[in-house]
Amino acid sequence: MNQELVEICLRIRDIDATLDFYTNLFNFEVASRREFPENKFDLVYLNSPGSSVQIELTYNYDAEPYDVGNGFSHLGVTVSDLEKMHEICTASTYETGELRGLSGGTPTYFFVTDPDGYRIEVKRAK
Repeated sequence: MNQELVEICLRIRDIDATLDFYTNLFNFEVASRREFPENKFDLVYLNSPGSSVQIELTYNYDAEPYDVGNGFSHLGVTVSDLEKMHEICTASTYETGELRGLSGGTPTYFFVTDPDGYRIEVKRAK
């Protein structure tokens, strides 16, 4: 039996801020958007360039702030120019960590936090 990871769902509080984060910082594209006002929620599906995995953003109109679970750590994205992406993220309004390398080695990653507190590990593409 073949399997493939196709979707990751994130519950969000501010649809505009979240779309700005993923589309402007990481060039994700809105694949589809479905609104269900009678049920008080919207779904937005994002495609990441070069990946078949989608992020499903679930916006519940009347939801209280979400707690990011202590078992969830982060999403990972690779970029061809880590230093340039770090500059872009640092210049943005989003919380951006320092460039880091495993065991203090050459920098290979950093973290940036989206508007809902989800951390994105930005890694150098191999």
